[in-house]
Amino acid sequence: MRARHVIGPRRLRRDAMEEQLYRRLPPEESGELRLQPQGSEKAKTLVHAFLKRSMPKMKDEAIQDMLTRKAVVLEHYPKKKTKQKRKKTKGFTAKQRRELRLFEIEPEQQRYAIFLPLHELWKQYIRDLCHGLKPDAQPHVIQSKLLKADLHGAIVTVTKSKCPSYVGITGIILQEFKHIFKIITKEDKLKVVPKLNNVFSLELDGFISYIYGSKFLLRASERSAKKFKLKGSIDL
Repeated sequence: MRARHVIGPRRLRRDAMEEQLYRRLPPEESGELRLQPQGSEKAKTLVHAFLKRSMPKMKDEAIQDMLTRKAVVLEHYPKKKTKQKRKKTKGFTAKQRRELRLFEIEPEQQRYAIFLPLHELWKQYIRDLCHGLKPDAQPHVIQSKLLKADLHGAIVTVTKSKCPSYVGITGIILQEFKHIFKIITKEDKLKVVPKLNNVFSLELDGFISYIYGSKFLLRASERSAKKFKLKGSIDL
């Protein structure tokens, strides 16, 4: 008796899939796409080369298994781009700033009247910051906001100092540094007043706030993150 070879359903599915994969396009479709008809062997070679190029990390056996068992999902492996490090721009040193006189105010600009519009802008800025400075506003709330506010343009007065010559100086703050205020007085004189051992007062719409310079040794940009403790009196 002759032995009969039994072809299982799995083999039949694989043959049917290959037949559909490598079959020729009808003449009318290949004509529209301007394709030249190829034999099944050329088609197999083309498909295999395409899949190998699209999935370079997979072995030939794995590619063939994907063709026979399931759908092929083409993956894209982009080339890794090397990030270029940005060079940080170096700013001027303190010595260079002094040599370039970046913070110097020219003598012809040291006039009180020139900076009165700056003071008016500062007053509006504080009113907006404190929501109008209403009479029923809590003084400690206004005090806490003033301590963190930008003081450029504020009119301040030295009310107490260990150095008597500073007491009574009144003017508009033109510049604030970590340790000093630069103030222009009504007499058009630029005064450099240290914060240390001095108490300053500023008044706006009936509210008077006191700044203890010894507890205020910060740059203007650093005060927004500083937590101040409100006290009734502080010794110099």
